[in-house]
Order: sequence, then C-alpha cells, then structure tokens
Amino acid sequence: MTHTGGFQDDDFWTEFHDFLFSEQRHAQAEQVLDTSPLLSFPAGARVLDLCCGPGVFTVPLARRGFDVTGVDLSPAMLERARKRTADAGAEVTYVRADARAYEAPGGFDVVLNMFTSFGYFEDPADNARVLRAMYTALRPGGTLVLDLAGKELLARRVTPPKVVRRGDDVLVQTDTVLDDWARLRSDWVLVRGGRVTRATLVWFVYSAVELRWMAQEAGFGRVEVFGGFDGRPYDENAERLVLRAVRE
Repeated sequence: MTHTGGFQDDDFWTEFHDFLFSEQRHAQAEQVLDTSPLLSFPAGARVLDLCCGPGVFTVPLARRGFDVTGVDLSPAMLERARKRTADAGAEVTYVRADARAYEAPGGFDVVLNMFTSFGYFEDPADNARVLRAMYTALRPGGTLVLDLAGKELLARRVTPPKVVRRGDDVLVQTDTVLDDWARLRSDWVLVRGGRVTRATLVWFVYSAVELRWMAQEAGFGRVEVFGGFDGRPYDENAERLVLRAVRE
C-alpha cells in the first residue's frame, strides 16, 4: 500500500492524474472556451493560468491566439503541460512558482484559476494571499475568473463514498465536513493493478458570499458571481461557483 501527501505532493498529482485530468476534462475545457461568455477575451489578451496543472486550459487558450503564461508548483504537471503544448504546436510560457508568491505586477489582462484550484493552503491567510497575488498580476481594468465548487453546491453532493472506474482502475472517494463547514477532507483510495494508493486532502471551501467578500478585501471591484460558465445565476440550479472580478 502506498500513501501520498496532499496538494503539495507531486506524487499525488502523478498517481491520480488520470482521474483528475481525463481526456473528457480536456474536451470540456475546449467546449467551455468555445461557448462561455465569461471566457470571451479580446484577441491577443495576456492570460495568466494560475495553478495550470497539465495545461487543461493553458494549451487551448494558446491555440486560440492568446499570450498565455501557465504557473504551477508541480514539476510533474508542468512537464505534462509542456509536452501537451509541444504536441499542439502552441507557445506558452511556463513558470514553476508558488501561487502565493508569484509576482508579475500588472502583467496580465486576464487571470484564470480553474477547476477548484483555490483554498488549498492550511492557513486561510495564505488563501487570501493568493487572491491578492491575482489582483497584483492584473493591469487596471483586467479581469479575474475564478472557478470552484462552492460550499452551497458541496452541501448537496457530500454523500456516501463515490466510486469512479477508469478501465481496470477504481477510485473510491469519501468526503468529510470539517470545522463547521470551513473545510472539507477527501480520503481517496485508488486500486490499480493490485496496488492500493491512499491520499488525504484537506482544503477550505467557500460560499458565494465568503468568496465575494474575500475578493473585495483583496482590492477587486465589480465582483460578480455566476452559477456556471454559461453565466447563469448562482441559485438552486447552479453547477459551479464562478466569480468574475475586475481590478479597477
């Protein structure tokens, strides 16, 4: 039996890569970029994909002609992103950096943080630092799009263990609410080829109201919240919590 660490552990991203970043997820990113009014940016816009992972959004953005920088802390994910970029014949600048500390003052028209890549740090002040880094990276008038599973959505999805099969591999995920809904713990068990790998992840979860307040505290103005990439309201029919905010 193998144990991996949490979000800061490269072994976690490698072991569970196929479940986290399936080809279906890559195809979903392509579709979202083609159809979402929230991801419609001016031609040639400078885009920062913060916590870019293996380039799920980074690569298709570059293929659409945007000037894209992908930032991630995981060497393994950056290596996959670079390979995918080369295979697509695209050009992307990749940087290995901690999301709390990445500095590019006023360097971007757009900052993206996608697929619940926010809230990973143990100290809530560090999560606030990430938002501030996003703010600093934007030029005045630049836009942040932050996408995650909101607390309201998670409340109706935290159920008995989820079982996901991918070929002969089986992943069992068990979620536990912590600290009066401040955080969520996910225990993952992957069975692959007779080998069992376990991982435990803990992260902060945010409601729309909490996330809006954090964005405003970071300096953002014109903060809007949507229930999906199609721009629907954040209500009982919401699929995601998508925050769009402008650096004024």
